[in-house]
Amino acid sequence: MGTDDKFAHKAEELKGRAKENVGDLTDDERLQAEGRAEQTKGGIKQAGEKVKDAGKKVKDTFKK
Repeated sequence: MGTDDKFAHKAEELKGRAKENVGDLTDDERLQAEGRAEQTKGGIKQAGEKVKDAGKKVKDTFKK
């Protein structure tokens, strides 16, 4: 997993968390939902990259 990807996905998750918090403070349900969606999207992307990394480690193990 590229470092740039890690930062981008984590940033997306944190941006979503901030959006949700602002939505909570302002009682803006749309903003809360957008924030939760962004958090989920960022988390899923991070999980996908971790699966890729694990697959690469397995592949590298069998190459030896």
